[in-house]
Amino acid sequence: MVALELRPNCELCDRDLPAESRDARICSYECTYCAECVETVLLGVCPTCGGNFVPRPIRPLRSWRPEKKLGRDHRPPSEVRVHSPYSREDIDAHVARIKDIAPEDR
Repeated sequence: MVALELRPNCELCDRDLPAESRDARICSYECTYCAECVETVLLGVCPTCGGNFVPRPIRPLRSWRPEKKLGRDHRPPSEVRVHSPYSREDIDAHVARIKDIAPEDR
C-alpha cells in the first residue's frame, strides 16, 4: 500500500504544515501548499501540473488496525522540505493563463 508523502511545508511560503494540519492542500501529484497560498496566490491552480487542490487528509496518529501498520507510528510524515522550482513571476503568469478553466477541462 502506497501512502501520501505528507510534505512538512508549503512549497511557496514555507509555512509549516505538520501531518495534523487542516490547512494543507495537495494536488494529484502531492504538491503541497497552505490554504492561504492556494486561495490568494495560486487561485486553486497548481503551479507545477495545472491541476486543482483538495484538503490533504490527516494521517491517524496510530494504526487502528495493528496488523495493517498504517498510522503515523508506522508511516511517519516526510521531514524533507520542498520548495516550488518556479519564480513568483512565473507562477503568477501560469495561474493567470489557466485560472478560469475548470479543473476538469485543464
